[in-house]
Amino acid sequence: MIQRLDRNDRRILTFPAVHPCEGISPSTLLNSLISLSHDICNYKSKFFATQRKNVRETIRQVGILLIFFEEIRDHVPTNRDSIVLCFAELHTTFQKIKFLLDDCTREGAKTWMLMKSHSVAGQFRVLVRTVATALDVLPLDSLNVSREIKELVLMVANQAQRAKLELDPEDEEAVKRVILIMNQFENKFEPDHCVIKKFLDYLGITTWTQCHKEIKFLEDEINFECSENYEREVPMLSGLVGLLSYCRGILFEDSIYGNTDQADGTSCLETLSCLNPEDFRCPISLELMTDPVTVSTGQTYDRTSIQKWLKSGNLICPKTGEKLQSIELVPNSTLLKLIQQFCADNGISLAKSRKKNRDISRTILPGNPAAAEAVKFLSEFLACRLYFGSDQQKTKAAYEIRLLAKSNIFNRSVLIEAATIPALLQMVSTNDPVMQENSVSALLKLSKHSNGKKLIMENGGLNSILGVLKNGLKLESKQIAAAIIFYVSSPREYRKLIGENPEVFPALVELIEYGTSCGKKNAIVAIFGLLLSHRNHERALGAGTVPALVNLLASSDKYELNTDALAVLATLSERTEGSFAILEASALPIILSELQNTSSRAGKEYCVSILWSLCINSGAEVIAALVREQALMPILYSLLTEGTSQAKKRTRCLIKILQRFCETSSSIFVSEVPQEQFIDVR
Repeated sequence: MIQRLDRNDRRILTFPAVHPCEGISPSTLLNSLISLSHDICNYKSKFFATQRKNVRETIRQVGILLIFFEEIRDHVPTNRDSIVLCFAELHTTFQKIKFLLDDCTREGAKTWMLMKSHSVAGQFRVLVRTVATALDVLPLDSLNVSREIKELVLMVANQAQRAKLELDPEDEEAVKRVILIMNQFENKFEPDHCVIKKFLDYLGITTWTQCHKEIKFLEDEINFECSENYEREVPMLSGLVGLLSYCRGILFEDSIYGNTDQADGTSCLETLSCLNPEDFRCPISLELMTDPVTVSTGQTYDRTSIQKWLKSGNLICPKTGEKLQSIELVPNSTLLKLIQQFCADNGISLAKSRKKNRDISRTILPGNPAAAEAVKFLSEFLACRLYFGSDQQKTKAAYEIRLLAKSNIFNRSVLIEAATIPALLQMVSTNDPVMQENSVSALLKLSKHSNGKKLIMENGGLNSILGVLKNGLKLESKQIAAAIIFYVSSPREYRKLIGENPEVFPALVELIEYGTSCGKKNAIVAIFGLLLSHRNHERALGAGTVPALVNLLASSDKYELNTDALAVLATLSERTEGSFAILEASALPIILSELQNTSSRAGKEYCVSILWSLCINSGAEVIAALVREQALMPILYSLLTEGTSQAKKRTRCLIKILQRFCETSSSIFVSEVPQEQFIDVR
């Protein structure tokens, strides 16, 4: 039978047909052909935005052959090789026809199928003529069918051989209209909306949701092209994304929007991690650097990202805007060692991190000149709506900014230049929960850009974001505010300034105590980022960070959340006052329980760091308590063989502390410990 392939398993305009196996019986093959023919004929009832004439002719011919197949079903010869050869070729061809019809009706692919109209029409022509070739070897005279049926088959074979199946003139006209619109954008001329609407109406793109799905499909195609290093189609795809983004934001302004895609909707909110400090990220790609290199201005970038930048003809420093005196890239071996050590300490695989977090460095420049100008026109429109629109228009504009800035660095920069940040900061104090969530979400996307951080702080944005963190109308808005604090605090000067605000740490601690899992995680990571400034340790302790984290560890079964909590405790425990706070919170049994039960290697290593710091900062009582834990030593010894290099070093030191205590102390605690649990780790 035909192989059933899900739409998501096959890339558009690929035809992975399966040829019938050798030795298959004619009756089995015929039954599969009948089933496949019914599937093709069922496409009659579907809407085809393009290729309407070619589709109609192809389905008509398959329908006639279906009559023939059903006529001979009960008396097909079993010993004629030519029949099997014909049916096998038809079976393979019909699979490809079904794939092609599926592509012509695929959700979100209307625009792309229009722009590929020439090649699609050619594909229809090839497949129909392949049907004619297969029918040439069919021994009609040996089949027990009526003369009328034979004449129908001969007619199909003759028509298929002569079928032109050319590009539909209406499709060709629509393609020309799209090219004209994109040329106008490229020449910095805003096209007539009536002209744009004609092409949208022709394709049946009449709602915000339909337009959004077209954009999502095109973006997925771009990602696939780039992941395969086959970027020939990227400029055209990028241009279409820019055009349709313009349409979605302006022409469908009054349509119902949102909640069409979980990845962009309000139900899926950004979750941070303690494992990606801003200092180790490439300013271009925003990912951990795997091969940091320094340019002539003294700025450091990941080699792959800066090479793409230079290859595009840019001879200025992306971060400072200064002209590069040379394009020499000097390896930053010191930073590389720090990054590698950081990854080792935290159990991070840089290769997996790259794979999981899509590299968006290519979006620092527009993929197409037309797309660049379309986004500029759209950004100006959205900024105008933010300042002067109705509440509904402001909310819609903020939502569009969320989508535009989600994973595109160029879009972020254009939106920032359009002065959207001051308006968004004003909107976060609204009494409308939807407007607040959309505006704070838009600010989150823009805060990932260096200029976005700067403008948020320069426009008094800290107080606005802090207001949402403390009194947000929805828990989702609060957790987004915590994420903004994390990104804005990445520059050292802002980290210090934010930490000095007496309300920041208490608000983050409150989110840890009462927020959703995502909110708790974002608050923890925001605190982790702020602790990179040592001056903030005392403020974090004073806000009750330690008791909140200990209570979370005691009640949470989410290992990622717990690992981040342990990371913060490990950082705080490095100082004497932090260690005392951990002991005062009765955290030692909980830390030992996490060490024994967590499945996270990084979590185990954070536990060891905490225990080591407690021993160093708090003295004999803690050491004695650890010595009495008979289950502790086997875990520590396992980390000596399985842990990272830094973890092994810390574990070895902890074991030596415990051994030395047993050798020198006459405490009653030690006398209860079997000495055979210790081995020489020197």
